[in-house]
Amino acid sequence: MKRIEQMASMAFGGMFLLLSLMIAVETLLRKFFKISLQGVDELSGYALAVGATLAFTIALFGRAHMRIDIFHERLPKGLQSVLNWLSALFMCGLGLFMVWVCVNVVLETLDYGSTSQTPWATPLIYPQSVWMAGLAVFALVALGYGLRASWLLASGRHQTLNNEFNPKGVSEELKEELEDFAQRQQQQDQATAAQKLAGEGA
Repeated sequence: MKRIEQMASMAFGGMFLLLSLMIAVETLLRKFFKISLQGVDELSGYALAVGATLAFTIALFGRAHMRIDIFHERLPKGLQSVLNWLSALFMCGLGLFMVWVCVNVVLETLDYGSTSQTPWATPLIYPQSVWMAGLAVFALVALGYGLRASWLLASGRHQTLNNEFNPKGVSEELKEELEDFAQRQQQQDQATAAQKLAGEGA
C-alpha cells in the first residue's frame, strides 16, 4: 500500500513539475520574444483536474482527509469503530457518486463532440477520460476501504477497525515524520559513503 501511495505521489509531483517548467518557458518566451505557446493555461486546467483525483487517492491511502476528531478519541472504542465505519462508508459513497457524475459528463461530451474553446480546440473526451480514470481509481480504493471496514465491524474486530481507520493523531503524524527523516538520513549517509569510496578508488 505504501508503494502505491509513493507511486501516485511521484506521478502527482512529476505532473506539476512539468507544468511549472512549461509555465516558466511560456513566461520567458512572452517576455523576450513576444511569443506564446497558446495552451499552457488549458493544460493547467487539465493537470489540476487529473492531479486532484490523484490527490484524493493519496489522501485516502494516508488517512489525510480532514475529520473533526476533537471528541473522537474520548469516545468508547465501540462507538469509535462505528464512526470510523461510517466515515469509510460515506467516503465510498462519495467516490461512487463522483464517478457517476463524471460518466454522465463524458457521455454528454461524446454526444455533442465537445471541444475546448481555445486555439488548440482539444476534443474534451481525451482529458475527461483521464479525469474519469483517476476518479475511478479513487472510487475503487474507497469501495475497497468501505468493504474492509464493513467486514471488520461485522466480525466484531473493533480494535483492528480503529487501528486502520482512525483519524491520524499528532503523535502518529510525528512518528511517521521521524521515520521518513531517519530513512532519508540513511539514504544520504549511504550516498556519502559511496562517493567517498569512489573518490578513494580514483
